Amino acid sequence: MKIIVKSIIILTLFFCGKVNAQEFIGEATYKSKQQIDVKLDSTQINTGMQQQMMEMLKKQFEKTHILTFNKEETIYKEEESLGAPNPQGMEMIMIGKGGSDILYKNLKEKKKTFQKETFGKLFLIEDNLKEYEWTLESETKNIGEYTCFKATTTKEIEIIENSISFNEDEDLSEDENAKPKMKTITITAWYTPQISVSAGPANYHGLPGLILETNDGSQTIICSKIVINPKKSNEIIEPSKGKKVTQKEFKAIMEKKLNEMQERFRPSDRDDGESIEIRIGG
Repeated sequence: MKIIVKSIIILTLFFCGKVNAQEFIGEATYKSKQQIDVKLDSTQINTGMQQQMMEMLKKQFEKTHILTFNKEETIYKEEESLGAPNPQGMEMIMIGKGGSDILYKNLKEKKKTFQKETFGKLFLIEDNLKEYEWTLESETKNIGEYTCFKATTTKEIEIIENSISFNEDEDLSEDENAKPKMKTITITAWYTPQISVSAGPANYHGLPGLILETNDGSQTIICSKIVINPKKSNEIIEPSKGKKVTQKEFKAIMEKKLNEMQERFRPSDRDDGESIEIRIGG
């Protein structure tokens, strides 16, 4: 089966190749949607408010990113857009969501640099590229004018409980010694050998062609537009501003900030309106 898949890819490259070995730059636009699964206390939030909150959350996670790429490097940036308004009487605080994030990847050197602004501070997270163990499959489909092949891989992730509660007696503390709950998810990607770069959106890469779509069970990212050698495009420059931290250090900083926010917005501390914290995927 692997031999058949490789043969199909080679033939596709031969007959339908869009990009050759010459120097080039490409720009791909991606739309992403997040499946929201948040537990709401129906005894404390009326149905109308629940619907408003869920609609707002869906819009918050509908993002547009631009991936600028060449044979060796990529830069992934979010297009700035106006956020959805908060439901009346509610203050919604989104943890871990920022519109100024920049993800740079050097495919040749197998490293990445993630510039992220959060809580008013700019961080620079440097790490090696993840080596995905992709399984190439024979299934194909068209995305726009490109023939795409299916690939899958698995990943172990931490289970994050997403809930909203207004119970003043609720204990928000966590057991530091408790092991996080983990689960294995399947990631499906669709890539096109017609654009022979091993790049892709977000943290995805490592396939024999540009990745045009991904799905991990909760988030879908799909390419809506590709331009090869555009007249004007984003420069592919590794970000250098921000406090340099490792991924582990950054996670510890976020956990500390999250705990501070939980303490700050305990129900007993509120004297006007409601304040809700949503933490999804990070």
